[in-house]
Amino acid sequence: MRMIHTLAGALLLLLIVGSILRTLVVPRGLYSALVSRLWRVLRTVLRLYATPFRSYYAQDRALTWLAPLILLGMLGVWLSGMLVAYTLLLHGTSELSWSVSIREAGSSLFTLGYASGERLQLSAIDFMAAASGPLVIALQIAYLPTLYAAYQRRETEVTLLQSRAGEPAWGPELLARQSLVDTETALPQLYRDWERLAADIGESHSNYPVLLSFRSPQPNRSWVVGLIAVLDAAALHLALCPRSAPPEARLVLRAGFTALRDIGRSVRIDFDPDPDPDVPIRLTYTEYIGAVAMITSAGFPRERPVDEAWQHFHGWRVNYEALAYELARRGDAVPALWTGPRDFHAPVIPPARPTDRRPGPTNPTLPPV
Repeated sequence: MRMIHTLAGALLLLLIVGSILRTLVVPRGLYSALVSRLWRVLRTVLRLYATPFRSYYAQDRALTWLAPLILLGMLGVWLSGMLVAYTLLLHGTSELSWSVSIREAGSSLFTLGYASGERLQLSAIDFMAAASGPLVIALQIAYLPTLYAAYQRRETEVTLLQSRAGEPAWGPELLARQSLVDTETALPQLYRDWERLAADIGESHSNYPVLLSFRSPQPNRSWVVGLIAVLDAAALHLALCPRSAPPEARLVLRAGFTALRDIGRSVRIDFDPDPDPDVPIRLTYTEYIGAVAMITSAGFPRERPVDEAWQHFHGWRVNYEALAYELARRGDAVPALWTGPRDFHAPVIPPARPTDRRPGPTNPTLPPV
């Protein structure tokens, strides 16, 4: 039996070390079963807590705690697993009882400053345990600045998007607002900024999937909703204005769905890496027609007939819609327009539009969504 305990302890220790390396050290976007299971359990508990309040904002308040709880849960599971593993190793390689083995393992792992009095010398297992505890805690502490630096970069651009695309963001709203205030020349720079941000998100969120659970400071903002809005704006721009659309629109689309695919692989979402342009999408033609009418009334130019432009818009959107909708669902993002269904019941929230308060004659405003 002691041999079995030794083998079980060694195997458990290898599993824990492998999980730590995959999650905190290896920058490769490796799948972490621990993070996935913690996310699933904690998300379910927090959503059940918020369900009686029957509103998106209650869900948002509850799910704000998801990322911190995952981080604490990771540390707790790793340290607890190591405590069990070293207890098994000590019990299996010595004559120590279970109570003494767990006391000596805990003493070494948490560096409490005492050891078992059952023997005169500490073993190599004691020294391994003494090194493991501080090392895991140090890695977790070093992990946090990386997470919050990526989070800050993401949220800066999401916040800047609010004045351009509304809150929550919506692609047609982005094009309409630029036309209303004559800032269409700013769109290429916006596409460039989000091309870089999409690459950053794809790298950081696939390497550190816990970032997917970090919510924006404001309930009506979300990185995935913002990315969908920019991709939809670029796709509409290219579909409706093929000659005058800036080349940056193509680049941000490519960067956007590449980032979504990198994240999808890291969290094991099934998707078609090369979808046919004629594959059906969930956005309806009626929704598309209404959006085109809205941006046209705002003064956005149109070089293609609406029907012909739909085929091109459909061909762009098929590359990112399914993955973006799934990430928005898993992340319980704000239920914005054109972002798919959620796991909770809440009405779709249209973008808030500022009142036109310029002096003089009444100015045209956007029609309601």
